This record gives sequence, C-alpha cells and structure tokens, in this order.
Amino acid sequence: MTPSRILVIDDESIMREYVEEVLTRAGHEVHAASSGREGIELLQKLSFDVVVTDLRMTPMDGLDVLHWVRASSPATHCIIMTAYGTIETAVAALKDGADDYIMKPFAPDELELAVTRAIERERLTQENRYLRGALDHACGFGQMVGESQAMRAVYEQIKKVASSRATILIRGDSGAGKELVARAIHHSSPRADRPFIKVNCAALSAGLLESELFGHEKGAFTGALDRKVGRFELADHGTLLLDEVSEIGIELQPKLLRALQEREFERVGGTKPIQVDTRIISTSNRNLEKAIEEGKFREDLFFRLNVIPIHIPPLRDRRDDIPPLMDHFLKRFSVENARAITGFSSEVRKLFLEYDWPGNVRELQNAIERAVVLSSEPELGPELFHLGGVATPAASAPANSVCVSIGTTVGAMERELILKTLAHCGDNRTHAADLLGISVRTLRNKLKEYFG
Repeated sequence: MTPSRILVIDDESIMREYVEEVLTRAGHEVHAASSGREGIELLQKLSFDVVVTDLRMTPMDGLDVLHWVRASSPATHCIIMTAYGTIETAVAALKDGADDYIMKPFAPDELELAVTRAIERERLTQENRYLRGALDHACGFGQMVGESQAMRAVYEQIKKVASSRATILIRGDSGAGKELVARAIHHSSPRADRPFIKVNCAALSAGLLESELFGHEKGAFTGALDRKVGRFELADHGTLLLDEVSEIGIELQPKLLRALQEREFERVGGTKPIQVDTRIISTSNRNLEKAIEEGKFREDLFFRLNVIPIHIPPLRDRRDDIPPLMDHFLKRFSVENARAITGFSSEVRKLFLEYDWPGNVRELQNAIERAVVLSSEPELGPELFHLGGVATPAASAPANSVCVSIGTTVGAMERELILKTLAHCGDNRTHAADLLGISVRTLRNKLKEYFG
C-alpha cells in the first residue's frame, strides 16, 4: 500500500506518542500536534490523508477539528479517539462526518485497521471519481471490428501479451485504433477488474503533464492548493495508457524512465518514494527512431517502452475491414441518434472502398456519424460525404443537410454546418470539433470569425 500522511492530535503526550509510534511502525508518515489549534495550523500547511484526533481537548476539541476538516479539506478522512465514549457521542461524531470512532484504550491493530479502512475508502473514492469523469464503454474483442488478415494478426498478439506485465508500445497512424487495442489488452488481462487510466501526453504542457502523471503535494507550485494523486497511483494494479508518448518533453523523460524501471517515483514537491504496480501501455504515431536521432527522445526510454511492439496497419492496407466498419458505425449512430437509416447506396460503398482514409478508422467513423445526423433519407448517398475535405457529387441535398445552391459562399456553407453540428452535440464543442474533423481551437476560431 502507498504510505499515507497522517496527523495525530491529542493533548496527552503519552497517548499522542503511542499513536505516533504505532502508525510510524506501520509505514506511514506521521505528524503530531498537541492541541486542536496546532493541528489546524499543520492542516493549513500540508495535505493529510487521515487525521486521528482526540475528542476531549480544550479550548478546541475533536469535533471542532472535524468540522474544520470537513469544510476545508474534504478529501481528508477523520478518526475520533475518546476515553469517554458513549453510543450518543459516537453517533454524533459520525453524523458530523467522522469516518470512524475508536475508544481508548485500544490495541495497535485496532488503530491500524481503522486507518487502513479510511485510506482504502479514499483510494476507492479517487478511483471512482476518475472513472466517472472518463467513463467509456468497456472495450474487449467484441468492440473491435475487422476480420482482415492484418487484424487477425493483431488479435493473436493481444492474446499472447495480455497476461504479461511487460510494457507495450502500440504504433500506427493517427485514428488507426491504437487506444482500442490498448483497452482490449487490459480487458483481456488479469488486471481487467482494476482501473484503465489514460493520459493524453500531447494535450498537456511539461509542467502539467508531470503533475498529471505523478501527482503533486500541497504548495508544490502556485495553484497547488491541495495534494493531488497522479495517474500512476490511480492505475496501481491496473493499466496506464500513455497516449502519444512521443510528445513527452525530453526534460520529463528521465523521471518517466525511473518510474518504469524502479516502479517508484515522487510526487511533484514531494520527497517520499511511492511504489506502484502499474502496467504501462504506450501509443505513438510518430517515428520514434528519428526522434532519437534528433535528440528529442531518449533511446533508453524507447527500449523500456518497446519491450513488446504492436503495429496497427492503416485502413488503406486492410480494405477488407471497411465494409464491416461501415455497417458497425451505421448501426451505432442510427441507434444513438434515433434515426431510421437502413444502409448505404452502392455509390457510397464504392467510394469508401476506393478512398485512402488518411484519418483511418476515426475519419470513417466521423464521416458516418456526420452523415447520419444530417440525412433525412433512409439511405446514405454520396452527397452527404466530404472525404478529404472535398464534397462528393450530389444530385440534390436532403432537407436536413447543409443548404447548398449556386451563389452560396463557402463561408456560408461552413457557418451552417457548424451551427447544425453544434446543435446536434448540445453545444459540446469537443464532440462537435471531432465530428467536423477539426481541432477545438480551430472550431473556437471559426465561431469567433462568424459570430464575434
């Protein structure tokens, strides 16, 4: 278990030293205070996982400490100690937010058990909070579509490596399905019932990425108002996906290398090593060998990440997978959007098979979702698709598609498409940008351009 930081508050020195000794011997970082006021002063300076406080103290008693913790540090768990315990006192403390209640005198194992329960409760809370924020449907082999020879080879690799602890590097073009393969590996492994945590390395600056990966201590930098648990800890006994690992800056790579080799690290601003059992899967669409030659990526880190390489071929090299992918996404988006779409025209099927799909599966998925949203006909025709940013020939535009007529400017068409897509997405700009095949920043600039 990761060592926890615990604050012991008791105005009796013998009891305070006893509790401090028991918890230190159990491997925790323990701080002590001789009064409620002194304890709150420590709480204002440092983050604590658990506070163990005596109930009867003056002038500030344990309930006063409890109320301060609940109001100012809700992630900290509180255990009340008392030699004057009654059922009424216990119920009052628990109603006020105490996590547990122990009566003096108590044996060391009673105290250790109460602290362990509080720590485990917080770990589960953090884990559930993250998973709710990143909720996604479970992805096993049933979520992977494609029976081409190339994809069958990938499935075989997944079966072989899933049960191991080895690090895996999944490489392939953008949109080829690297994350889906990573999820399949996790859900096929003995870690399937533990967290699958993802961090997008390309989306964060070096400073923010370090904090996201390893966490930080209270006061480690401006804005660090409390301790934060990093993704490595959240994924303990599970899997951590480093998406686009090639984007990690050279200055952060030594710390990542150490975490991979030693399975331990320190939080930003911390000094105590934290040990984890986290399996690492990385993805990249870049040429890492070239990045090594250019001095942008450490060779030793590459070897550590690339213990088991998996390559996902681009969609243009596995065209047999295009028809089943088309049918899969048509069914999915028709259900999600409550549309009675029955299929594709023969022209569309021919078009899809001939197109090279530079954006791979993601581009195909977005093209079909966009067409399902905009179509008013039961069959999707070529007029609904703008593959590679180029509109396909159309005899007429459906009533629910973007209005196109002679004299309509490109800007007007783009403006209408943005409006319709935002309306469909409930003004969710991230989803709208994904459907439109542009970045959120580009969408923001377009909105500013057209609407001020």
